[in-house]
Amino acid sequence: MNGTLRTGIFIVDDFPTMRDRLRELVSDIDGVEVVGDAGTPDEAIEGILRTVPHCVLLDYQLKGGTAVDVLRAVHPKAPSIAFIVLTNHATTQHRRACLEAGARYFFDKSTEFARIRLAIDELDASSH
Repeated sequence: MNGTLRTGIFIVDDFPTMRDRLRELVSDIDGVEVVGDAGTPDEAIEGILRTVPHCVLLDYQLKGGTAVDVLRAVHPKAPSIAFIVLTNHATTQHRRACLEAGARYFFDKSTEFARIRLAIDELDASSH
């Protein structure tokens, strides 16, 4: 891959420690750059629309809303952004709501955390 191409990642989680963990997870992926982060749905919507990243790592449960709120606000305006929703509440209902609202992936943090990196690698490869 050309070293000048960058895949921008935006991280959304209401816990700063989880944002740091996600930033650490993606920081060593070649060609990937974290372009911003947010802790609330409003901050996320504003930041995502301002930076228009290639990918958003989006926690399902946020203070003041859910991933579905963010997806419904952003996906119609920027359908090319790939959303990876992360949750500790991986119910079929949550998964379906997120995928219908525009999420590309939906992962359970407790059992599928390693899949985040694989999904980003896949997105990065397909965008370049």
